[in-house]
Amino acid sequence: MIEPILVGVVLIGLIGMGAPIFLALGAGGLFGLWMARGPLAFFFAPTSFFGQLNSFELIALPLFILMGNLLGATPVGQNLFRAASLWLQWLRGGLAIATVGASAIFGAVSGVSVAGVAAVGGIAVPEMLKRGYGRKLAAGSVASSGALAMLIPPSVPFIIYGAVSGVSVGDLFIGGIVPGIALALALSAYIYVRVLMKPSEAPRETGPIPPLGERVRALGGIWHALLLVFIVLGAIYSGVATPSEAAAFGAAGAFFIAGAIFRVLTLKKLMKILAASVKVSGAILLIIGCAKIFGDYLNLVRVPETVSAALVATNLPDWAILVVLMLALVALGMLVDAVSLIVVTTPILLPLITTMGYDPLWFGIVLVMNLEIAVVTPPVGLNLYALRAVCPMLSVEEIIRSVVPFVFVQFAMLMVFVLFPELSLWLPRLM
Repeated sequence: MIEPILVGVVLIGLIGMGAPIFLALGAGGLFGLWMARGPLAFFFAPTSFFGQLNSFELIALPLFILMGNLLGATPVGQNLFRAASLWLQWLRGGLAIATVGASAIFGAVSGVSVAGVAAVGGIAVPEMLKRGYGRKLAAGSVASSGALAMLIPPSVPFIIYGAVSGVSVGDLFIGGIVPGIALALALSAYIYVRVLMKPSEAPRETGPIPPLGERVRALGGIWHALLLVFIVLGAIYSGVATPSEAAAFGAAGAFFIAGAIFRVLTLKKLMKILAASVKVSGAILLIIGCAKIFGDYLNLVRVPETVSAALVATNLPDWAILVVLMLALVALGMLVDAVSLIVVTTPILLPLITTMGYDPLWFGIVLVMNLEIAVVTPPVGLNLYALRAVCPMLSVEEIIRSVVPFVFVQFAMLMVFVLFPELSLWLPRLM
């Protein structure tokens, strides 16, 4: 077992030296294959890399990223928050709850949590502070609810997990609906209870409730994007189109909405959006390809089977093993980005999960729920820094403190779906 330890040292050493994660994964995997198979490693490695990326379903990844970036360039995020705030203005804490609702819907539009934080947070936090909301409540509600984009379809993490595990991306999208709605409701309920216990954090609105006509008109700035998402997901769920085909339609529809309806696209802006989409997509695909090299080495030396046998031999009940795994993933998520965590841990943990009799579809759902915690916990929590970028009046330390109670809510909901798998599986089975 000395060879896997040396490979782990190489991987951690390269990451510690600041090497890109794809380079650390590829080099670590190639080194391990070389120790196990000698010069044949230089044949196995490129075969693994290109074999992993030669997947029709992976075409959905850059297309959904492009769709999200195109819609992110429009005022959809601001319009969502305005509409939600008008409808919930009568409720104490309504602006914070409206932030959760707007972030959840924008998550279905973009599929990227950072985009949701930037689009909604830039207007939601200043508006809440202007109306006397507590700074921690304002910051925490935006940073935590932005993570819903990872779970509510179309979700980029689900596409990555599907490519690594072989689970249907369409099934994963369906499976993410119930947990996504449940988590949004849990965050909203926490906000409501919190402001009831401490009314000073959310003063009650004293003005008149906006007339119904104004509230209905507020929906006029978002129906195009919502209709597009409904059509894209409907095509997937009904079997009319594969996720990749639906993603192509979604990207074309987003281009039409941004260019023809909102008219925010100039040639310079379009080139910037395309460049950003290519950069993000390329980085993710590099990580996925190099992680396959590393994963093939682990499978070659039977590391997943060894880990599975060791955990099963502890004779702990299944629920205890699952709780330990979730805590370990939360800790890893504080140090490793979401994409890397999916592609590195899935080949190791999935054999254990299937050995224990659990559904790989269910594991993908709870894994992404776990990653929602990762994006709001330092030092790698990207949502924290995205919120700081659009709300310079908040310090990073203040934002970190604000998300702590929301993280406990997220972890509690994670445990619910870990201990009761049927909650996330009944809808995919029904469909």
